[in-house]
Amino acid sequence: MLRFSVVGGLLFGLALSVSAEAQVSEQTLKSLSTPDKVEPRIGTLEFKDGAPSAETVDKVFDTLNFTRGLDAFLNSYGGASAYAIRQGFLSIGAEDNSVVIFSDLMDSNSLFLTANADTVYYLAVVDLTKGPMVVEQPPMAVGTINDMWFQWVIDIGFPGPDRGEGGRYLLVPPGYDGPLPEGGFYIGRSRTTRVLYAARAYLKDNSDPKPAVELIKKTMKIYPYTPGGLGTSIATALEGKVRLEANPPVPDTKFVEASGKSFNTIPPSDFSFFEMINAAVQQEPADSYDTELAGQLAAIGIIKGKPFEPDAHMRKALTDAAAVGNAAARALNWRGNDVPGWAYYPGSGWSNMLWQGGANFETSPPEINKEGFFKPLPPTGARTLDSKTAFYYAYTLDSPGMIMRLPKVGSQYLMGFVDADKNYFDGGKTYKVVLPPRIPAAAFWSFTLYDNQTRSMLQTPQRYPRAGSQSYPSPAAEADADGSTTIYFGPVKPDVVKPGNWIQTVPDKGWFTLLRLYSPLETFFTKEWRPSEIELVK
Repeated sequence: MLRFSVVGGLLFGLALSVSAEAQVSEQTLKSLSTPDKVEPRIGTLEFKDGAPSAETVDKVFDTLNFTRGLDAFLNSYGGASAYAIRQGFLSIGAEDNSVVIFSDLMDSNSLFLTANADTVYYLAVVDLTKGPMVVEQPPMAVGTINDMWFQWVIDIGFPGPDRGEGGRYLLVPPGYDGPLPEGGFYIGRSRTTRVLYAARAYLKDNSDPKPAVELIKKTMKIYPYTPGGLGTSIATALEGKVRLEANPPVPDTKFVEASGKSFNTIPPSDFSFFEMINAAVQQEPADSYDTELAGQLAAIGIIKGKPFEPDAHMRKALTDAAAVGNAAARALNWRGNDVPGWAYYPGSGWSNMLWQGGANFETSPPEINKEGFFKPLPPTGARTLDSKTAFYYAYTLDSPGMIMRLPKVGSQYLMGFVDADKNYFDGGKTYKVVLPPRIPAAAFWSFTLYDNQTRSMLQTPQRYPRAGSQSYPSPAAEADADGSTTIYFGPVKPDVVKPGNWIQTVPDKGWFTLLRLYSPLETFFTKEWRPSEIELVK
């Protein structure tokens, strides 16, 4: 039994027998205690009755600096990549709000993460520091807009709300509380004060970029939004919250030709990576990215509004973190087919990390039913960190339209880093891949080869390291008598192989490839159609 007493207005239960008190088990005490010496992977750690020695404290703090630096490298690569793209544009004279265009397609001169040599790229960094900006989107395009952390803002072109017909996009900066139009614009809200605009146009008849380039230059516009102008009705102005304004003449858009130019848009993989991330942090709002990432960066001295001045110990830890982070990103890409859920076919070397967590790196892309409605999968609530790291290390920009089970829309990708025996590709050897008949690409398909080091197009005497169904910028691949198509990769073209069926490699230089299917067909998603593994020709 218990007896009760009231003291100071509080009710207490008092146990009658002290002998009835529970005892903490020896096993529990042992699990809570710290021995005088432990031997984890960072070396010997010593304690005196649980209190760490000075040497142990130093070792632990160094480990924390390294660990947080490693996390920062892996989790902030998208921000560094976005920053590096802007720096690359500035290096060729493309200021913010001008358009970088590849009229003759992108080639192996420029360093761009896994770009293609099939479509006309036109890209821009849009400056929102002075207020909302308008982008007049050309028709017949595929693209997306991301903020400066590669956080998705809005799609444009065929996957966007204009559905390929073109239209006006209004890009709104963080913290903007001014008037917005009632209609006439597709609105995208950014968490950063600049955004990355990236679009692609297909070639007319798969062979000529000139009509697409002319259409882009004729219709593409970037200019400030005028509150109270187009999109605001007189009835709204009568409410007294916005003043009617006349839209000023639209200024000419500056186009900067980038075809054939040599410039870099890729972040470094050494200590200077953290200097680049610091620069990115300083130019954007403190709340423009995830608070957990902000905490990781702050733990190593990268804080909005403060100088980044690491001491010798921190610099050494971050140098090591960059080395290990770079190795981790490479391991996840080059052995991506071994990561559960990344191989597209059972036991295959063909892979794509985005099927694991989708474009938001959380839940796989939705299914689509026979009636044409998407059926989202239950959210996992967990970030797929490895797929995010692997993707941003070798690829750029983010969009729901990049990874979806929708036939005849967008494009799909298969990454090939290993051959049929799961060995890496040797530029001094010859390989082949067979595409069965009825390749599932309603528009066109292509292979592109990339340099293992730069993750950019492989530089060889072939300006465009590609092969595919288009006849520009290299001859179209030709099918065999049975309808299948065989593509060869090697330093020398085999005598019996047609020029359009061979991509040149370089001895002593590793490479990997992407198979792109533009406007993919149902047999790709059902996996009824499957390319062969890439085989070494012996």
